[in-house]
Formats: sequence, C-alpha cells, structure tokens
Amino acid sequence: MSYAFRTRPLTAETWPQLEELFEVRGNAVVRGCYCMHFRAASPEPGAKAGLRALVDGDGVTPGLIGYVDDEPAGWISLGPRPDYRRLERSRVMKQVDDTPVWSVICTFVARTFRRRGVQHRLVAAAVEHARQHGAGMLEAYPVDKPERSHPDSLFVGSRSLFERAGFTEVVRRSPTRVTMRLDLS
Repeated sequence: MSYAFRTRPLTAETWPQLEELFEVRGNAVVRGCYCMHFRAASPEPGAKAGLRALVDGDGVTPGLIGYVDDEPAGWISLGPRPDYRRLERSRVMKQVDDTPVWSVICTFVARTFRRRGVQHRLVAAAVEHARQHGAGMLEAYPVDKPERSHPDSLFVGSRSLFERAGFTEVVRRSPTRVTMRLDLS
C-alpha cells in the first residue's frame, strides 16, 4: 500500500488539521487531553485552549502532524523534557539521570489510517525534528507487555515501535512500562 507521507509542525496555520484529527477522527483520549496532561503542573480543564495558547503564545512547537496523501492522519507530541512538568511526579516516567533529553509523550494515528506504518513514520519524523532542534537524546515511555493492548492505552506507543526506531531500554519502573532512549549525537 503506497501513499505520500509528510509531517508539519503544529502551528497556528496547521491547528485546524489537528482539530480535525482529534475531533472528527479522534477518540476520547486525545480529544479530552489535547496532549496537555503532562505539560500542565496540575490537571486543569481547557486542555484544547491550553495547547492553542501554547502554539499562539511563545512559538513552541509541541508536536508534529502526519499527513497521508495530504489528509491529517496522525500526531506525535515531543519537546524538551522540562516542558512536561508532570513527568517528575510520575513514578514510572521520572527523570533517569542528569542527561538533557527531549521526550516523546504521545503518538496517535486516526483509526482509518492504522496498520499502514504511519506511527513508525511519525516516530522517524520526531527523531529528525528533535535532532534538527539540537536535542542530543530522545526519550520515550512506551507500553511493554506480552498481551495486546487496547489502542486507547497505547498513546505512549509500544516498546516494539521505539525499538524499530533504534531506542533502547534504560530503566523499567513498572512491569508494563519502560523508559527508552535514542542517542541523537
């Protein structure tokens, strides 16, 4: 199955495609969170408005939208780890060491585009984006368990997804979650 794939950073210009992806084709997980759960110091309503303010306010690029034949098909949220303030309160995703890292927090593919390799292409694009923006290390916190997971619980991705992109496990603080890294230097 051949298709044209590209990514674009989330900006004010691409915002309508993110809304389309999350609200028309999305599911309750991304629609409710808008990838702000780990960015906010505490849970707060208005995640969609919070992400929009982030994009409009200080020029932060909180992630990439993936397109299949020019249709919004997927999303990957990434950025410098300090942008995700709630990670430090997580027992599973707390800081491993003093290495400065960028974090991949969420990856989502709309149901109609699944099983076509879109998620792998999103991770590859995230790796390049992080490298181009000076990241030396990229970190992810995927699910790792033998049984199949419900797609809604895979917003962090799977271990195999990140392994195929070259990430390796650095710590396991949960039976079903790992912290993985990819050295970009």
